[in-house]
Amino acid sequence: MATVIIDGASIVVEFGPWERFFAGRARHVIPLAAVRRADATAQPLRVPRGARSGLAVSGHTKIGVWGLHGGPRQLVSVNRHLPGLRLLLDRGGSGGEFDEVVISVAGADRLAGTIRARAA
Repeated sequence: MATVIIDGASIVVEFGPWERFFAGRARHVIPLAAVRRADATAQPLRVPRGARSGLAVSGHTKIGVWGLHGGPRQLVSVNRHLPGLRLLLDRGGSGGEFDEVVISVAGADRLAGTIRARAA
């Protein structure tokens, strides 16, 4: 399971050992200034859309990059057992790679509120 840490002016997403393979990275760092919106979602499996590179186990898990051929480009690591943290990003301000990051994490509501407060 991925972990989300707020470290100074950045959000650090650390992927677990097997998630790294499908996400294509061990970690992803997002500047707080690049966050346009932070929300919790009770059904994070419904958020990823479009063509993908990664793992999709229907109704259970999605890990990887979605939106390869249009639409928002999303970095995703979600499962049905936990709520999701959904971050809408300023793509240019976040390094130009992703429009959204969606991560299943315990306490997604609290974490989204903390990110909103710090990004303001």
